[in-house]
Amino acid sequence: MKKSIYKSGSLFLTIGLLLISVTIYSQDTKLSRAEKKEAKRDRQYFNFQVLDTILQNRSFVLEADYLENGYGFRSPVLSSLNFIMVNSPKAVLQTGSSSYDGYNGVGGVTAEGQISGLKIVKDEKKLNFFLRFTVVTDIGIYDVSMNISSDRLARATITGLTPGKLVYDGRIESLYDSGVYKGRNTI
Repeated sequence: MKKSIYKSGSLFLTIGLLLISVTIYSQDTKLSRAEKKEAKRDRQYFNFQVLDTILQNRSFVLEADYLENGYGFRSPVLSSLNFIMVNSPKAVLQTGSSSYDGYNGVGGVTAEGQISGLKIVKDEKKLNFFLRFTVVTDIGIYDVSMNISSDRLARATITGLTPGKLVYDGRIESLYDSGVYKGRNTI
């Protein structure tokens, strides 16, 4: 009985010492501050290149986490119902709410139309993009200005022929990675 206790005690002691040595050696791989900064810059540059491809192909979606009106009132929203979708020559601007039905069946307004005057400006030093385009829909003509950073955060301002503006604040996703639900077109 004493031999089995002695053997199991020595087994636990051996395993404990091995775990301590593994822990000590694994802590030697810490990156310095400069290496972390360089790794972050490399990730941002890679994201910048991916975003450039998505934007040039004109197949992306800004999924809004917040909507802001012209007075600065900002409210959280569902990103699957509040978005700006660009798919080649067409664009969809949609607001929605899960609380009630709207003109589009998802609690808001959906405007779909042709894009004209798309201009993409990329800043390789700051790793961000600026987009501007006009969408001609059945319910109006809208100008869209969009700022996109390399970490896919985006802010778009929509203005129309009437006073006021609507700001979408969220993330850019590729058209195929997006999980948005488009309602009926508002007429």
